[in-house]
Amino acid sequence: MVPHELGTRADGAEWIVGRRDTRVFVSLPADGVLALRLLERGETVAATQARLLEATGDELDVAAFVRDLAALGFIAAVDGERLPSPPARPATFPRLRARHVRFLLHPALPWLPAALVLAALAVLATRPELMPSHHDLLWSSYGVLVVASGLLVGWSIVLLHEVAHLAVARAAHVPGRVGFGTRLQFLVMQTDISGIELAPRRHRLTAYLAGIGVNLTVASVAFLLLASTAPGTTVHRLLAALVLWAALPITFQLMVFMRTDLYFVLQDLTGCRDLYGDGRAYARYLARRVARRANAAEDPSRRLPSAEQRAVRIYSAFLVAGTVLCLAGFAAFTVPAEVRLIARAWSQLGGPASPLEAADAALTLAAFVTIHTIWFVTWRRQRRARRASVKGRSSAHA
Repeated sequence: MVPHELGTRADGAEWIVGRRDTRVFVSLPADGVLALRLLERGETVAATQARLLEATGDELDVAAFVRDLAALGFIAAVDGERLPSPPARPATFPRLRARHVRFLLHPALPWLPAALVLAALAVLATRPELMPSHHDLLWSSYGVLVVASGLLVGWSIVLLHEVAHLAVARAAHVPGRVGFGTRLQFLVMQTDISGIELAPRRHRLTAYLAGIGVNLTVASVAFLLLASTAPGTTVHRLLAALVLWAALPITFQLMVFMRTDLYFVLQDLTGCRDLYGDGRAYARYLARRVARRANAAEDPSRRLPSAEQRAVRIYSAFLVAGTVLCLAGFAAFTVPAEVRLIARAWSQLGGPASPLEAADAALTLAAFVTIHTIWFVTWRRQRRARRASVKGRSSAHA
């Protein structure tokens, strides 16, 4: 048996094993890793089974184990015959090498955004009138300028946020790929850094928190510049808006029920394998019990270690409550606001309006149509990908 290049890392009593190029990872017990290493050394299935019986006292089905490894795409060839393998998933910015961004893993780097945040807070303490408000987002009387600037600058910050995840992961020799995704009603840009599970914890946490570090850096620098500009000027209003464009997305990261950056930090610190999946399964189990369904299955959290059980059960409460509140807020506030804005733009197009007002209305409508179309196409693509995906582990950060 000839395996593909596999990465491994001890994780408590188990091991994480997988291929970085296809981003497929599984958890194996120590016996499974021992069997894998024996097979990698050229031992036959029968010899491996005999060695495991001698070492563990258990009769393990090594032939079935090999079939499972082949199904995961971990085996390149058996007895000289090449096996089909899933193609390597392309990485974003493939020319970016680990040596180019190795400095991002330096232990002192997180102190930079921390210092900038402290400096901004010190200025705010002495000049509280500089605190931006939601009115600063409406920096122009023309809706098209407000929407266009919000989209341009906001998504530029989002891209920097995701590139930060990608660059730190690349420094840890993880390929990574940036793309669009959806979280409930939100259209997000996300970075798949599957493989970071094989890195040391400090590197993993740095990769998870890199995007938030970028937001804090941009917001702090913009606020410090804001303090040096004259109030009421266009530059002052734009800087105030920039502070909000960079800082407000951090509140989104607190929504751990949507697998945000802080969700992965929480999952790592609690030692859970799949906090979201296990929490959702437990919530469904409770819903079936409340509905008194006759086919209610056994509590799925019972198969987990006791520490994971507690984390999953607590997280499931946040998952349900957060999802309900988020969708309710969308229905109560976001939808009415969008409807009013669209109705106003539509009435401007249908009634007497100057060419500038008509252009403003048309571009406003185009912006909404574009965003919602991208959301729907991305949602459909994600659904198809989930149906076709093989069993494995992945880490996607927004």
